[in-house]
Amino acid sequence: MNEIVVGIDFSKGALNALKYASVLAKGFGCSVTMLWIDKPHNPSSIYLDGENHRQSVHDRFETLIAEYTPVLGKGNIQYKIRTGKVYDEISTHAKLNNSQFVVVGTHGISGFEELWIGSNANRVVSIAPCPTFTLRQDYTIPATIKKIILPIDNTNDTLLKVPFAKSIAKAFDAEIILLRLYTTNVSILKKKVDNLGNEVQKDLESNKIKVTNIEKLVVNLTGDLLSVIDKTEADLLIIMTEQQNRSANIMLGESAQQVVNNSPVPVISIHPDDKP
Repeated sequence: MNEIVVGIDFSKGALNALKYASVLAKGFGCSVTMLWIDKPHNPSSIYLDGENHRQSVHDRFETLIAEYTPVLGKGNIQYKIRTGKVYDEISTHAKLNNSQFVVVGTHGISGFEELWIGSNANRVVSIAPCPTFTLRQDYTIPATIKKIILPIDNTNDTLLKVPFAKSIAKAFDAEIILLRLYTTNVSILKKKVDNLGNEVQKDLESNKIKVTNIEKLVVNLTGDLLSVIDKTEADLLIIMTEQQNRSANIMLGESAQQVVNNSPVPVISIHPDDKP
């Protein structure tokens, strides 16, 4: 069974991410692995000694397993503890286990240490070996995913999002909002976006996926995407990470980072080399 990895630090944001991961897991028929990252032991730490500290973590995980087993099924939720840097350890675990998705909250402060403050979530998205869902701690988790925004522009990587959009739409019987983004009014460039959009629409409809088209002349990408989310009451936004080399770029591109940090709904970030 495929696995969805959730970064857990027991903060409100992380627990909200776990709740969202359970929705994804039911739709995709995946198991969930909760991953807690401990920092290397520091003798001068103000926290509990290592043994009691770890036992408290184990106890909290057992409580979460008891809570989510009725939702996901027996044996479909587990936890792992790793030591090191948050983003490195999540990425390593996901790579070793061929995880399907990673889910993290964009903000949060744990009872033990600060883990999910903006930059860590962005680093996870940047170097994870698979698509990563990010969501805010105040996002109200729906029972399912109904509307997915799929932006199409004139860049070379824009179509790489499509296979993931299709798989999510099929898993949840969701509608895809095909957002045609024009960076200019120049007809030849608009025509390229339209040709790509028509190609995607034909593909989606052949897979019996409902499609709604929206056209948008880009003024401010983040603001434009947020306005479409608000207008359509969408549940999910799909973006590219704007990166070609994850090992050389530990942070997201500026536009992607702004979208991840400001979106009121979950964002799934796709790397150019992610495999559907």
